[in-house]
Amino acid sequence: MRAPVRRLTVLYDADCALCAFLRDWLARQRQLVPLDLVPAGSAEARRRLPGLDHGTTLDDITVVGDGGQVYRGAAAWIVTLWALREHRPLAHRLSTPAGMRLARGAALAAAKWRGGQWGGQAYQRAEGWTYEPSLGRVYLPKGCADGACPTD
Repeated sequence: MRAPVRRLTVLYDADCALCAFLRDWLARQRQLVPLDLVPAGSAEARRRLPGLDHGTTLDDITVVGDGGQVYRGAAAWIVTLWALREHRPLAHRLSTPAGMRLARGAALAAAKWRGGQWGGQAYQRAEGWTYEPSLGRVYLPKGCADGACPTD
């Protein structure tokens, strides 16, 4: 039995200019399903969604439904559009096999732009997560920058 979706939590990278732009755009749209826009990996995200692997939410857009549904990548973009009054018809078109290919292409283009906005270099997040364009997100705890991490 499927649970109805009455609310969605959109986790986005607060350090990404494109992600912040899309967050602001989403906040201005008329919503058929309320969207909670929460920075990925934040204390708020961890409090709301304690069972989620928060490290992976920094790799790609992740959307979580109030019934526990988890959407990532292209599916997350589609379900987010589905929640918007003006864009629900587009979401239905993108949910077809041909539309999903287009949605995946858009998600990959956004990821490529996002990775390239730092000139192909890594950028460091305050809580220890680093984005390496060739590897994705990598966690380096404090004191591990030289590859020699302290042990317990």
